Amino acid sequence: MRNILSILTVVIAIIALWYVGSFFMNRAWVMDQAARAGETPSLMQQIEGTMTQDRAKLPAPHQVAQELWKGTVEKKVTSKRSLVYHGYITFQSTMAGFALGIFAGVALAVLIVVSRVADLALMPWAIISQTIPVVALAPMIVVLSNAVGFESLIVPKALIAAYLSFFPVLVSMIAGLRSPDGMQLDLLRTYGASQSQVFWKLRLPASLPYFFASLKIAVAASLVGAIVGELPTGAIAGLGARMLIGSQFGQPMIMWSALFAAAILAALLIWLVTGIEALAARMMGGRRA
Repeated sequence: MRNILSILTVVIAIIALWYVGSFFMNRAWVMDQAARAGETPSLMQQIEGTMTQDRAKLPAPHQVAQELWKGTVEKKVTSKRSLVYHGYITFQSTMAGFALGIFAGVALAVLIVVSRVADLALMPWAIISQTIPVVALAPMIVVLSNAVGFESLIVPKALIAAYLSFFPVLVSMIAGLRSPDGMQLDLLRTYGASQSQVFWKLRLPASLPYFFASLKIAVAASLVGAIVGELPTGAIAGLGARMLIGSQFGQPMIMWSALFAAAILAALLIWLVTGIEALAARMMGGRRA
């Protein structure tokens, strides 16, 4: 109960600050319109004017909620203006990049852990790769994808998503695979276990908590990568494309509703990963029993 009250308190505080910010950021337009009409608006008129602007600098929370409702419930799923439709387009790229990022992260982690040479050769480059801004990297990935014949827009978006998602998996898996202590390793060696048996029976099971923890970060990073990847690809569908359209045509409601749709999608993906983690934990517990 205390946790729920704490969450509600934070949410209410954020919404209150948002309303205050909307009032002060949108007030200049209200005062300008009143000055042109030779009027002096009252405080209530100012509040009403700042909360109902179609192209507000900072839309009020209820305006964003209304636009989100229109884009998800009142539009057909197949409509090009449906946020569900655009969310599905982004979801496809996110999952493709997420899967590719998991594969790359786990494969590199295993290679680094089992090979000292790979550790010295690959880990520095993996760290350096994360210093490159994804906004600068995205156009290059798009150009290279087109150059090698990948005309589908999902390929460059998936590659950008994988670029952001593989590193959390890599770092966490390395930590997990190296988490068994010396006594555990010595015990298996005492029983004559081979390197592959040590890996499958000790290192890999010990790494699973680290792996699932990294997936929650990686899936969110993959979603960010997919959205960023939609900007330079010239995509006309996807949540990133909706944000870009809203920015280009001066429609902040479109931008904000797409932004919150992306946040909802991220929450659902993290919830899905958490559910898979709980299922895996129960299955492992059942085996132990």
